[in-house]
Amino acid sequence: MTADRSGDGEVPAGDDRVSLAVWKFASCDGCQLTLLDCEDELLAVADRFRFAHFLEASSAVDDGPFDVSLVEGSITTADDVSRIHDIRERSAVLVTIGACANAGGVQALRNLADVDVDELRSIVYPSPELISTLASSTPIADHVEVDLELPGCPIDRNQLLEVLAAFLAGRAPNLPTTSVCVECKARDLVCVAVAGAEPCLGPVTRSGCGALCPSVGRGCYGCFGPAEAANTSSLVERLRGDGVDDGRLTRLLHTFNAWAPGFRDQPVAVADPTRSGR
Repeated sequence: MTADRSGDGEVPAGDDRVSLAVWKFASCDGCQLTLLDCEDELLAVADRFRFAHFLEASSAVDDGPFDVSLVEGSITTADDVSRIHDIRERSAVLVTIGACANAGGVQALRNLADVDVDELRSIVYPSPELISTLASSTPIADHVEVDLELPGCPIDRNQLLEVLAAFLAGRAPNLPTTSVCVECKARDLVCVAVAGAEPCLGPVTRSGCGALCPSVGRGCYGCFGPAEAANTSSLVERLRGDGVDDGRLTRLLHTFNAWAPGFRDQPVAVADPTRSGR
């Protein structure tokens, strides 16, 4: 274990807990907060893991190396590129958490825009000359090797706990790879797409949310990203056949995981942005 270079000094001798670091890039902090929201389990986590770097929760700053790093957020600046390489070098295991880290997040919508980043910057900020940013928002895996990606916007707390428990046990985590449709069936939910004609990404979205949106009668919008072997192009054609126009399809596919393979490459274009579709 490494020394904790916080203002309180080094880690006491005999502290053999696993060193855990949590890092933030361009994001909303929601996935980091999922760890703090573990409530009853948080004390057990703290008993086995030492938070060596977690500015959302502690002022302790350890120089590393770290046994496990959890990384939230996408790469959007040149400084981000340098920092993620440094974190990778100091981390034995690097896990990306959430849609921003795995697929560029909402901010990756800039990658699909017809205008350049300078124009976007002038629209968003009153003093755009003060803002330094890259032309695109990219996943962590585009820059460094990632050992595991944990999906969601935000991530599921039980899946996060499973990842941490698996690391302690020296095994692979048991994470779902099926689609949201499986969760709907497990909960005996009526299919909102078949029975309600509601546009739904459930057939191509990774499970893990507990079918939250279909459980309240609305279609899934893909916050957990594409499921394994998702046939998104087939679903797009099915939705078009049901009368969903390209404007609605674009908004459905290009949200939190807009830059995820399987979503970003769909031939969907907004012919008239003023139309909302069904």
